[in-house]
Amino acid sequence: MEPKTIVQAWIAAFNKGDADALGALYHDDAVNHQVANEPVTGREAIHAMFVREFATVEMVCIPEQIFQDGDWAILEWKDPLGLRGCGFFHVVSGKIKFQRGYWDKLSFLKIHDLPV
Repeated sequence: MEPKTIVQAWIAAFNKGDADALGALYHDDAVNHQVANEPVTGREAIHAMFVREFATVEMVCIPEQIFQDGDWAILEWKDPLGLRGCGFFHVVSGKIKFQRGYWDKLSFLKIHDLPV
């Protein structure tokens, strides 16, 4: 699958809160680095991260732009509460090998009434 298609599948699974479907999109040794947090390495650890996050808050990803350049896809997104961000997805052989996300963690915590 093309990187843009993988990102569209990622958005669909994310918006359903489906950690299993999200985990299946990553390579066994993938890295997910949301720059506000430490990198998470490995499909199982990435799956566990999504399980924890979905148990904590309801999140929605509204895509504004999805670009593809070779084996990279770039997602610009917003959510209904006003948070915005972007993500970079390196897709190799139809699975996410590396993901980096940029968003404001302080705003996220405040919007969701979580401890700062």
